[in-house]
Amino acid sequence: MTTQQILLKYWGHSNFRPLQEEIINSVLEGKDTLTLLPTGGGKSICFQIPAMVKDGICIVVSPLIALMKDQVENLQKKGIKAMAITSTMHKREMDIAFDNCIYGNVKFLYLSPERLNTELAKVRISKMNINLIAVDEAHCISQWGYDFRPSYLNIIKIRDIKPQVPIIALTATATPKVAKDIQQKLGFKKENILQKSFERKNLSYSVLEEENIPQRLIKIINKIKGSGIIYLRNRKKTKEIADLLMQNKISAEYYHAGLTPPTREKVQNNWINNKTKVIVCTNAFGMGIDKPDVRFVIHLGLPECIEEYFQESGRAGRDEKKSYAILFYNETTRIELESNINKRFPSIDEIKKTYKALGNYYNLAIGSGEAMSFSFDIADFCNTYQLSALTVFNSIKFLEKEGYISTTEAINQSSKIHLIINKGDLYKFQVENKKYDDFIKLILRSYTGAFEDYISIRENDLAKRNNITKDEAIKTLEYLDKMQILSYIKQTNVPQIIFTLSRADSNNINISKGNYENYKQQVIERMEWMIHYASSKHKCRSQLLLSYFGEKETFRCGICDVCLERNKLDLNDIEFKNVSDQIKIRLKQNNLTLTELVNSITNSREDKVLKVVQWLIDNDKLMYDENNKLKWKK
Repeated sequence: MTTQQILLKYWGHSNFRPLQEEIINSVLEGKDTLTLLPTGGGKSICFQIPAMVKDGICIVVSPLIALMKDQVENLQKKGIKAMAITSTMHKREMDIAFDNCIYGNVKFLYLSPERLNTELAKVRISKMNINLIAVDEAHCISQWGYDFRPSYLNIIKIRDIKPQVPIIALTATATPKVAKDIQQKLGFKKENILQKSFERKNLSYSVLEEENIPQRLIKIINKIKGSGIIYLRNRKKTKEIADLLMQNKISAEYYHAGLTPPTREKVQNNWINNKTKVIVCTNAFGMGIDKPDVRFVIHLGLPECIEEYFQESGRAGRDEKKSYAILFYNETTRIELESNINKRFPSIDEIKKTYKALGNYYNLAIGSGEAMSFSFDIADFCNTYQLSALTVFNSIKFLEKEGYISTTEAINQSSKIHLIINKGDLYKFQVENKKYDDFIKLILRSYTGAFEDYISIRENDLAKRNNITKDEAIKTLEYLDKMQILSYIKQTNVPQIIFTLSRADSNNINISKGNYENYKQQVIERMEWMIHYASSKHKCRSQLLLSYFGEKETFRCGICDVCLERNKLDLNDIEFKNVSDQIKIRLKQNNLTLTELVNSITNSREDKVLKVVQWLIDNDKLMYDENNKLKWKK
């Protein structure tokens, strides 16, 4: 089938979005391709369609289990065979999945970068007919990116195994420096960036300096029709704001990583299906969410960097209809951000202490544990070793950046079973163990495919049908696992920690002071850019964001808060620039009275000059000195 036919058959679209077809053709020509498309720009299709055109399997590297799970489910709903291998899986479960990719007709294999680096993965990948390697969230490979993950540096090792297979790297947020770094780290044979402008013409950006935030917030939400997202940096405040909205007859629910996976899923679905108008959340929400009709995204706290803000605000207006990105900013939010940034940097001794405690917590001997994953309950861990949760959380982030461990988010992983005994031996076991005969028969009647692969089960259902308690059903499954009749993996909904390297002596782990200081400086620089965006009053918001991502020759959006104020001047851009440039030149030479300044400006009427002067004063570019003369502020 052609790319157009595949697009229509599986995605139901007759036309590609801008740049998608060009990217797909680049991949089909065998070129390594870096794809920069804004949030909601349709990145997935750019690797999924060329992979469907070609024989073989596409390996997709993705950092988030929940995101992999969503994409696999979406592909399966379209009748496309896809699977994911994650750190939450049992070794035997991974074995079967890899075999299906080698000998079956699987088209997409989603892998975390940590799994990719295991010996098991390397051996099995060498046997696969791979047609494409897709690297999602590719900015994670760059130390200059805002979410650097050392495990991404292992991706290039696939090139040693499959040197002729092209790579497509995809991200929504990359500065020119990061884009260049991505290509180098992935071993691109030739630089090849296909980039759509980051401009969102339908999105109106505003920054509101407001002290009475609750009152203004309610007024804004009541004014805008449609659903929205409110982002905060604090879990406790998500509930407080959701309660405030509900008290004011605005349907709202809160969402953060501390909620159980079933609760998060329910809250998310209620909002997606428009049962709830507003979801109030931390940055744990949003990755992989493709709701086109979000009319507003409001930030009640400063994000840590422009990349984060751009990605989160970009969840509004994906249907290209008028939408709003609103940031509340005041001195308190600035101080909170600076304080949070400082807390992100525990001392090197504290980082080493956390690492030593992790090794002891899991009873790992020095030199053991490589590629092993463990459930991680941070509250229990901190109580066990009398450590601060904030210090532990940030120490783990540093240990990740140095490549010692990696973490996965909490997901709702259902219980699974796989019958590992052949049918003849199973029948013999049933005859000899009448006590378990009915239970095994129920499994065989209720679930298909258990001999071939791991299948999801619900212990509650098995218990009800057998007229036993859930605990009895679990004990029976555990006994059958012990007797090697089946493999039983219990449900989990906690994060995982993976020891990327064998456990080292904590005194010998290398947390380079240079790397530490360098990383801290990068974080501070990104924070300063975020504060600059929030505090700026004289430049178009869209132009500020675009300049950060390397787009210099841009036009005013005309719909942000700064542009709307400028529009009131009744001057076009050329007139405004002509007058403001002359004012800047004059006042850089000497301070002038208002009359002197107005009289010195050429090619513009006096009333227009006065409007520009007032605008520059209001936006903190001009001020009066002690002699009541105007001067240009540096």
